[in-house]
Amino acid sequence: MQTPEPNAPYLDQIRETKRLLRDQMPDRAERFAWMNAHIQRQIDAITAERTGGGSPIPSVNFDELDTVGIAQRDRIRERGCVIVRKVFEPTRIAQWNEQITAYIRQNNYEQKSASKRGLDQYFSALSSARPQIFATYWSVPQMQARQSEELACTRCWLNRLWNSTHDGADVFNPDLERTYADRVRMREPGDATLGLSPHVDGGSIERWIDPGYRQVYDAIYRGDIAQYRAFDAAGRTGAREIPSPAVCRMFRTFQGWTALTAQGPGDGTLNIVPIADAMTWMLLRALQDDVPDDDLCGARAGRAMAVSPQYHELLLRAYVPIPQVEPGDTVWWHPDVIHGVEDRHDGAGYSNVMYIGAAPDCAKNRAFSRLQRSAFERGMSSPDFAAEHYEVDFSGRFTPAQLSPRGRLQMGYDLA
Repeated sequence: MQTPEPNAPYLDQIRETKRLLRDQMPDRAERFAWMNAHIQRQIDAITAERTGGGSPIPSVNFDELDTVGIAQRDRIRERGCVIVRKVFEPTRIAQWNEQITAYIRQNNYEQKSASKRGLDQYFSALSSARPQIFATYWSVPQMQARQSEELACTRCWLNRLWNSTHDGADVFNPDLERTYADRVRMREPGDATLGLSPHVDGGSIERWIDPGYRQVYDAIYRGDIAQYRAFDAAGRTGAREIPSPAVCRMFRTFQGWTALTAQGPGDGTLNIVPIADAMTWMLLRALQDDVPDDDLCGARAGRAMAVSPQYHELLLRAYVPIPQVEPGDTVWWHPDVIHGVEDRHDGAGYSNVMYIGAAPDCAKNRAFSRLQRSAFERGMSSPDFAAEHYEVDFSGRFTPAQLSPRGRLQMGYDLA
């Protein structure tokens, strides 16, 4: 049976949007040339850092967040990513890693999942095979980490890297998180089938056709392109994604994960293009005259936004592995940043993480919290993900009675 073309319902909208954007940008070739030069300068800097033995991905220690200077914060904004180290004590992380492993094994996750494989199609166009990601959302370690003081402080600091106001009004509250329940990666050494190709989450064709996203990128499409700022929140909470399993309906200032094991280059872990405004280049690339009127450089509705050698070779020159991280370190990247997972895990130990991003309080995130709260109470999958619902009858699942006061706020128990 032939798989339906995901863009089929949107082809007329894609053609019309491209016509409108091209008409309002008679200088689109010049804008793209300016971006080419801008991106190339960043690639040259990234290459020089790697040649000198360093990493282009900024790194700060958790206990030094209050002393990070303006220059370092600006570098994080330019690169769109940061590693915050030593957020959790290694002994606590080791206990969490053991607890999650036991939770998965004792509840026979793998046997139950065999009958449901194929429900999650979001990454089907990207992955060498299905990533070794476990659809558990409500284990005790995951929930304890989400409501922890350490991550509350870290995410508040990350949120404040953004300009969270627009025209004198708050776009989001940087000091209150709304939990976005995500999954766990536990990748075994020697695996060669579970990679994830370079991509961007949070929508694909929406970045051109959705009015909310067009407000986000207004400076790119109509204004002074040099004035675009990836960390300006205007429009972000009004963007709307095409519904799909695993497409995030929350606004995240940063995607992220917490390392449960040591991992680094070659360990089957994260690669990234550390250029916050690479999305600007991608948006303009799709509007150039060599791209067909009904094509957005291969972007597909309801899928992650693929980054391909055919259209995005320049950006892929800056695709680099994260440096070594230790248990308790956290890794964060802007929602527009290109990232992927190495095809091979050539390391000696498991490469395990808990996916926990930063999703500050705003109307968009409150709406999702109401949906997610019900799923949490019943042990169902998070509403953004495939309806696998493994944990409904899992022993040892975290319950509402175990929430701290902060955790209750994060889960939306203050909302009607």
